Amino acid sequence: MRKALRWLGFGVGGLLVLALLFAGWVWFASWRIISRTHEAAAERLARPTAAQLADAGRQARILGCSNCHGARMEGRMMFDAGPFAKVWAPNLTELATRAGDQQLAAAIRQGVGHDGRALFVMPSPMYSRLSDQEVAALIAYIRAAPRVGERVSGIQWGPIGRFVLAKGDLPSAVDRIEEFRIRQPLDSGPAHAAGRRLAATVCSECHGADLSGGRPTPDTSAPDLAIAGAYDLAQFTRLLRTGRPPDGRDLGLMREVSGADLGRLTDEEIARLFAYLQARARLVPQ
Repeated sequence: MRKALRWLGFGVGGLLVLALLFAGWVWFASWRIISRTHEAAAERLARPTAAQLADAGRQARILGCSNCHGARMEGRMMFDAGPFAKVWAPNLTELATRAGDQQLAAAIRQGVGHDGRALFVMPSPMYSRLSDQEVAALIAYIRAAPRVGERVSGIQWGPIGRFVLAKGDLPSAVDRIEEFRIRQPLDSGPAHAAGRRLAATVCSECHGADLSGGRPTPDTSAPDLAIAGAYDLAQFTRLLRTGRPPDGRDLGLMREVSGADLGRLTDEEIARLFAYLQARARLVPQ
C-alpha cells in the first residue's frame, strides 16, 4: 500500500511539474508576442482639404473611432471576455499629448502603437486603405478634441487569451495588414469606384478584406456581401440605418454598427455603396 501511494505521489508530482512547465510556456510565448516591438514605416501625411477637416468628426464615427474610443475620444472598456481578455480602447485625447503625428498615423494605418508594440483590436488593416489626407484629417480631429479623462488600461490578457496568443491563433493588426493589401474587393469598373472604396474602408473590418465574409468576433460570422444583391435600395438603406434586414431579424452586431457608425452615411454614399455591391454580386460566382 505504501509503495502504491509513493507511485501515486510521483504521478501527481509529475503532472504538477508538467502543468507548471505548460503554464510557463504559455506565459513566456505570449509575453514575447505582446512585448515585441515593430519599426513603423514613415507616414506621408498630406494636408487635408477644408472639406475633409470639416467632415472629420463624421468620418471618425463612420469608421468606428467613436464607437470604440467613446463619443469624446475619452477611452472606454470595449468588452470584458473574462478569462480571455478585458479590452479598453485608449483615451485618444490623453494619448495625443504623448504621441506625435507619425506615431498616431502608424497606429491608425500600420497597427503599431506609439510604444512600438503591435495593436490587437485596432482595425488598422481596414484603415491601411485610407488616404494620406484622410488620416491627416483624423489626426487633426483627435488633436482638436478637448482633453478629458485619464489614461486607461489597454488590454489585460487572461489565461485563455494568452494561450491563444502562444499558439499563434490570434494575429495582431500588424500581421493582417498584408492580407488587406493583397485581397482587394473585386473591381467592377470606374463607374463604381467610389462605392468600391467605401466598401473597402467601411465594410471590410467585419466582412473580410475582399468582402467575401469574415469573423468580426469569435462567435460572430459576417456573410459575403454578395448577399446585398438580394436587396433593393430602400431595403439596403434601412439595413444601414437600423441594422434590420427585410425580414426584420435582429442582426446583433450589424444593428450596433449601423446605429453608431454606418447610419452616418449620407443617402448619396449609401446609393454609391449599394450600386457597387450590386455590381459585385453579379461578378461573384454563385
